[in-house]
Amino acid sequence: MTAIDDFMSAADVAVELLGDPAVAARWGEPSALAKLSVGGLAAHLARQVTRVVEVLDAPVPADPPIPVIDHYRRAAWVGADLDSEVNVAIRDRDEQEAEAGVSAVLAGATEALAELRQRLPAEPADRLVPVPWMAWSLTLDDFLLTRMLEISVHCDDLAVSVGVTTPPLPATVTEPVLDLLCRLAVHRHGAVAVLRALSRAERAPATIAAI
Repeated sequence: MTAIDDFMSAADVAVELLGDPAVAARWGEPSALAKLSVGGLAAHLARQVTRVVEVLDAPVPADPPIPVIDHYRRAAWVGADLDSEVNVAIRDRDEQEAEAGVSAVLAGATEALAELRQRLPAEPADRLVPVPWMAWSLTLDDFLLTRMLEISVHCDDLAVSVGVTTPPLPATVTEPVLDLLCRLAVHRHGAVAVLRALSRAERAPATIAAI
């Protein structure tokens, strides 16, 4: 399978979860994430699908791409305080998009998924895409990996928020996502901390959170 196939598998799971009646029933309630409603969280999850359409519509960048690890090393939101400017801006956009209602958010994600099913297989293997909210570009495969990470994390967040079982993702999604998270955790905390957290509970640090 290719990165495109893997992303589409993850996106299918995300859109199915967005359509769960429990999401609509609790749309205006607080989510499992502080200061974010269920609707806001659902809108954030949906955007991981719609954003792929956005970057495909953008001009192909002229500058060379950066490695995916550097994407997270440079991102202002990684490790930022909950009330930092960047995180407040993200939540504000989520809540604004959620105001359209569950039907609109679900329809947007569903339409984007159908479009991507047609467009992505035709994209060249070396396609570059911009990261519009940042100042750099990624390969398409690396960008899709970042979206799979977001989908993996936020499907769990949303499922917990509405009291349903976290939907399983295929190993072709979870394995590269966990590999990326481990590499990011090593960057933030060091190899020894990650080693201990995974193998020696008695010496494990308080956290090895990757993002």
